[in-house]
Amino acid sequence: MKAYIKGIASYLPVHVEYNDAESRITKKTGIYERHIAAAGECSSDMAVCAAENLFAKYGIDRSTVDFIILCTQSPDYFLPTTACLLQHRLGIPDHCGAFDFNLGCSGFVYGLSMAKGLIETDQAKHVLLLTAETYSKFIHPQDGAARAIFGDAATATLITADHVERDGLGSFVFGTDGSGGDDIIVPVGGMRNPAVTCPSVETVDAAGNIRTNHNFYMNGRSVITFAQAVAPDALRKVLKKAGLKREEIDYYVFHQANRFMLESLQHKCKLQGLPFWNKPDLCGNTVSSTIPLALEELLSTVGAARLKKVVGLGFGVGLSWAGCLLDLSRTLPEKS
Repeated sequence: MKAYIKGIASYLPVHVEYNDAESRITKKTGIYERHIAAAGECSSDMAVCAAENLFAKYGIDRSTVDFIILCTQSPDYFLPTTACLLQHRLGIPDHCGAFDFNLGCSGFVYGLSMAKGLIETDQAKHVLLLTAETYSKFIHPQDGAARAIFGDAATATLITADHVERDGLGSFVFGTDGSGGDDIIVPVGGMRNPAVTCPSVETVDAAGNIRTNHNFYMNGRSVITFAQAVAPDALRKVLKKAGLKREEIDYYVFHQANRFMLESLQHKCKLQGLPFWNKPDLCGNTVSSTIPLALEELLSTVGAARLKKVVGLGFGVGLSWAGCLLDLSRTLPEKS
């Protein structure tokens, strides 16, 4: 019995913000549009929409779901766990397990690993993996650098037990460097620095971007250096575990941080001329949702039959990274 992805669907908020097509940051990042959650729209609201889209897209019976995993760093509440609320809102029977985990750009790969563990140890048969993030609510309105890059989104992926011998999810590798935790951070709001006891302190960087200690901060230069350092080795380890050469992979899908980062990593990982996904233009960096958003579009344009060997690689906040090999060939056909 092996775990396989059976379907992927997504939800993008209705409101769209457009970057200045002539600005330096837009030309460098390749990000022209970002979907932004409404004022009262939370991660759970978006996750519900993504899950409903999944059920409708593939004709999935929600009563068969026996585990919900939600990856988010912007939950509705500190407690209760948002996944528990989603079980109720989605009308999934109460024999379902549910939990959140707090991880960013590597989160989708982590979630696939947990789903595989649940299924292949016979603890669950149908796992609903959700990603949902509203980073826009952390970003200062006058922080043009961060605001031009990040968008909001949610995705829903169904992972199911299949009675076959070949792995549908495998060759996982993970890495962590907590010494870089301050490179992507919201300093105030948790128990270390409670919002009620930490006054807002405004700063302006050399480029004129304004933020406070209550807002999202990213050291872009350090994050690029980090990704360039860890991605090639992580990819090498995935390929070694899988016993495959670079040329044998059907598609490479890395975390869609921005076009510049992806072009740099394609060169660093020696993937020039190979099928490599680089399309952050209409969504921007949606954190844990970038890889499943790309996989959803791949399935609709390339087709499941041609996606038996897909490498997924995420990297970012933590600092954290994770990679794996996916077989998407057993994805369910969409309902007509």
